Amino acid sequence: MRTGVIVAAHPGAEDLAVRAEEMGLHSFWVYDTPMVHGDPFVALSLCAKATSRIRLGIGVTSPALRSAPAAASGLASLNALAPGRIICGVGTGNTARRSLGMRPSTAARLENFTAALQDLCAGRSTEYREGDRVRDIRFLHTGAHVNTADPIEFVVAALLGPKAAAVAGRRGTGLISVGLLDPTAWHALHDARRHAAQTTPHDPDSHTDSYVVTSLHVLDEDEDPHGDPARDATGHLVMSLLTFAADTPAFAEQLGPEEGEAVRRLLDRRGTTSTAPDRHTKLYPNYLGRIAPQDRDLVLPSLMNTLALVGTRDDLLVRITALEQAGIDELLIQPVIDPPTEMAQLAKLLT
Repeated sequence: MRTGVIVAAHPGAEDLAVRAEEMGLHSFWVYDTPMVHGDPFVALSLCAKATSRIRLGIGVTSPALRSAPAAASGLASLNALAPGRIICGVGTGNTARRSLGMRPSTAARLENFTAALQDLCAGRSTEYREGDRVRDIRFLHTGAHVNTADPIEFVVAALLGPKAAAVAGRRGTGLISVGLLDPTAWHALHDARRHAAQTTPHDPDSHTDSYVVTSLHVLDEDEDPHGDPARDATGHLVMSLLTFAADTPAFAEQLGPEEGEAVRRLLDRRGTTSTAPDRHTKLYPNYLGRIAPQDRDLVLPSLMNTLALVGTRDDLLVRITALEQAGIDELLIQPVIDPPTEMAQLAKLLT
C-alpha cells in the first residue's frame, strides 16, 4: 500500500513536504478549512516549488467554499508549478462549513462542482450558473498562466454515504474518507461507486484510487495501547468525531452511552450547547490540532480503535492488509506530535 501525509496548511508545510519526499512517501496533502487553517493553495504552491516528485493534494475543497472558476484557476496554477502532481479532493464541505456555523452543500451541487472542475482543468468549456443566468466559461489565459495539459486527479470525499460514492462513480473519480477503517464499509462504498459508474460513459472498470486518512501510533514493547502517548497521537481524530457529534445532535443520538457522555462533557468543557447559534466558535478552535492534556479523558479507547491505527507492527500490518484487500490504495496519516518522526514510522512500517 502507498503512503502519504496530510497536515494543516501553514507556513513551513513545505519543509514537511520535502521530508516526506525524501522518505519516499507518495503524496502530501493539506486541509482546506478556511477559518481554522491557512490557505491550501498558498501552502501547496510553496510545496510545489520545494519538491520534484511527491504528489500534492487538497483535502478537501467544496462548492460551498469556492466557486468553480476560482478553484479551477488555483488548481491549474498549481499544476503549472508541479505538472501532473496535483490531486484535488472535493466534498460537501462538512467540516469547513460547520466551522462557519453553516450547513454543508448538497450532493447534487457537489456533482456539478466536480464536473465543472474536471472540464475547466482539462481545458474544456463548462456551464456556469449564478441564479437564473447560465453561461459557458473556459480559461481565457493559457500558456504559462495555467496548465490544462497534464491531468489533475480528482477524488470525492465520502464517509458512509452512498450518495458521495455515487457522485464519484458518475464523475469517474476516486474516493477519500477520514477515519473509515472498516473494510466492510469500504466494500460498500466501492460497490456504490461501481454501480453508479455503469450509468455513465465512464469505463466502470477503469482504476481510480481510494485514500483513507487516519492517525498512526506504533506501540513499543509492553506499551499501553490506550496510554497518554497513544491518546496524544490519535486524539485529534477522536476529537474531530466528538466535535461533529456535539455540533450534530442527530448523529450524537446514534452513539453509545460512553461516547454520548463524552460529547456532553465536551460541550460543558467548551461552555456551549449543541443548539447554541455560536457553538462553532467554541467547538472548532484548534480543530485537528494536537489535543490539550486535559482533554485526554475524552479520547475513548472505543473511538481510538475505530478511527485510528494503534498497535504493534504485526497488529498494524494485519489491519492495513485488510484495508488493502478492501480496495484502499493509499494510507494517509496526520502527524501532530513530532511529524518527521511519525512520517518515518509510517515509511518504515510499509517498506
